[in-house]
Amino acid sequence: MQISELLLPERIACQRQGSSKKRALEELARLLAGALPDFNDGEIFESLISRERLGSTGLGRGVALPHGRLKGLKAPVAALLTLQQGVDFDAIDGQPVDLLFALLVPDESTDEHLQILARLAEMFSDVDFCRQLRNCRDSAQCHELISRWDSRQQLTA
Repeated sequence: MQISELLLPERIACQRQGSSKKRALEELARLLAGALPDFNDGEIFESLISRERLGSTGLGRGVALPHGRLKGLKAPVAALLTLQQGVDFDAIDGQPVDLLFALLVPDESTDEHLQILARLAEMFSDVDFCRQLRNCRDSAQCHELISRWDSRQQLTA
């Protein structure tokens, strides 16, 4: 699965002001709710925050991959939020987070969920990719960068 297929430009918010982990998750929930007419941002936020209560999804180096499951969701969907300044996210390295990629999957989608998270971990472990993403100024630029990353991975697979 291509990450760029999960993430449309309208679910990307670039260079936003961030004040807290909670506010960042609320923003991601709003972005995701726009793509999911059967769910509201409160339900989506609850799914994301429930996972955070189990342990932070902050990977380190300024990256977090909040994710959750939704009963009744038909297919995986994603949103991306980049912040002008990082927020405390209880990341494993204690560093603030400024790149947040949220993923929602259907409740029963265990294998696919893990495959997507593994691909995201690979993507966000690419230091050059993260640097470029931090420099993007709009959603189209972010989406193009992710599409190029997907294409390069396909060529090496």
